[in-house]
Amino acid sequence: MRVGIKKFSVLPGFGISMGFSALYLSLIVLIPLCTLFIATAGLSLGEFMQIVTSPRVVASFRLSFGASLIAALVNSVFGLLLAWVLERYSFPGRRILDGMVDIPFALPTAVAGIALTAVYAANGWIGRYLEVLGIKAAFSPLGVVIALTFIGLPFVVRTVQPVLKDLDFEIEEAAATLGADRWKTFSMVILPHLIPAVITGFALAFSRALGEYGSVVFISGNMPMKTEIVPLLIITRLEQYDTKGAAAIAAVMLAASFVLLLIINLLQWRSRYYHAVR
Repeated sequence: MRVGIKKFSVLPGFGISMGFSALYLSLIVLIPLCTLFIATAGLSLGEFMQIVTSPRVVASFRLSFGASLIAALVNSVFGLLLAWVLERYSFPGRRILDGMVDIPFALPTAVAGIALTAVYAANGWIGRYLEVLGIKAAFSPLGVVIALTFIGLPFVVRTVQPVLKDLDFEIEEAAATLGADRWKTFSMVILPHLIPAVITGFALAFSRALGEYGSVVFISGNMPMKTEIVPLLIITRLEQYDTKGAAAIAAVMLAASFVLLLIINLLQWRSRYYHAVR
């Protein structure tokens, strides 16, 4: 005779847990986001389109999304490399280097912006050498990319590290035994295991960069049509008491971010499904 075993859960039942979770999510996320769209209800469709398609707003959208995409792609490559070094090699100062990865998490973004501006300005430690090469880092779109790369790096590294740590060395040894060289071993054996984590890190770095303000506002120079990001434009509209205009821009930013993150999550799901099937 089979005797059923009652499952024990430390937390309350599903109904209570789900209720508190839904309440918390609604108070913190859903209700504030809904008020954003409600704030734009006073605008007609023509007024809404006139605001979000004005040249200054379009230029800000182009800079924010373009710089965030470039920064996330750069972090995906070099974040993977840094995670590999931290997990696969032992060297003096490894723990210090590993701890430095989290500095963008703990450092106030305004402090990061001031530090990056001082380093990459025309008379800064790095900026002076870039100026000789004809490259202007601070107060240019390149400065925006640098700031967004700085704040997004930890997301990729910390997402990839646990996967690398759990990856068994035996699969690499088996690939080498079967005659695969280093590049084939990495691209055909190791990388497929890392792709879902890299995509996750990319999505986190990208979404973080879209909403970044403090570290960018100093190094960008805030020049309309050139280095003005969307968060700064929203703040400018609010300072001018144009609440509806700021809400309209924010609503477009929110909708576009949601669509892009949905696409990234679908790509992540497909890569995991493909890896599981293989």
